Amino acid sequence: MAATVFYLDEVPEPGAIAVLDGPEGRHAATVRRIRVGEPITLSDGRGVLAESEVVAVQRDRLELAVRDRVLAARPAPLVTVVQALPKSDRSELAVELMTEAGADAVIPWQAARCVANWEGKAAKAVDKWRAAARSAARQSRRAYIPEVADLHRTKDLLELVRKAKADGAIVAALHESGTARFTELPFADAAEIVLVVGPEGGLDDAELAALADAGANVTLLGPTVLRTSTAAAVALGALGALTSRW
Repeated sequence: MAATVFYLDEVPEPGAIAVLDGPEGRHAATVRRIRVGEPITLSDGRGVLAESEVVAVQRDRLELAVRDRVLAARPAPLVTVVQALPKSDRSELAVELMTEAGADAVIPWQAARCVANWEGKAAKAVDKWRAAARSAARQSRRAYIPEVADLHRTKDLLELVRKAKADGAIVAALHESGTARFTELPFADAAEIVLVVGPEGGLDDAELAALADAGANVTLLGPTVLRTSTAAAVALGALGALTSRW
């Protein structure tokens, strides 16, 4: 079984002793009850992976001897998910699922038909998404924690789509009205992919038109209508097979 992954801001060089404390140390020592002699993989969440062994355990704190250290390659093409805000009871679930499925970056979007409204509480809500991404990255043993951006409004999203298209990205806005099928887009040749996922009420006509004008492909993901909280994970799974990401 692969060693459990825990995150440090900076991972020491081989031969050094790493200290895991704070929330990560508490989770390791108190929740997971990790003991001396167990193998642990340390990561900075930015690609560094280091195999280590626990040499001391204290309350909410581990000391680990670092054995070796490598830099993991990023998957290609990179995938950014623009996620319209789900209902509160499924909000962090959406982030967890897309993180486990391999999203490289996540952008929360206040779409027209979002039931949730982050006005006045965006900073706290984004922090929750970042915590969910970190926890899910640990669960799935990822070397890279997805970056979660600040809240975007539609005008911000359209600027992002135009820039992504100019840089050679494929932008796919997932919608049941799409005439192009998801599997028909040339993802394997893309430098980057942006997935736009609408809210429970769907993308409205003005958003669809604006996204298409900005260069997005309005595309049909599959034969069934998915929840906004699961659509990105399903699309990421398809991309794993359609590109070299897997």
